[in-house]
Amino acid sequence: MEQKRQQFENISAAVDHLESSVSAGSIAVGAAKGILYGLFEAVGTIIGDPDLPEHIRSGYDGLQESLRELGAKLGS
Repeated sequence: MEQKRQQFENISAAVDHLESSVSAGSIAVGAAKGILYGLFEAVGTIIGDPDLPEHIRSGYDGLQESLRELGAKLGS
């Protein structure tokens, strides 16, 4: 359980960092889209895990929505 929580925190930090980098213009759009795609795939795979506790799943659902919004900003 602790490992799944740590994994969530790491992915959440990556999403936050990507969002702030895009907002600051400190990352190329193409690079941001590539990272966004990788994060979206990882989150989708994790959400599909039947052993994922529901409270962590809801956190990943929120991350997935943040990634969708960021993708819209990037024109993905």
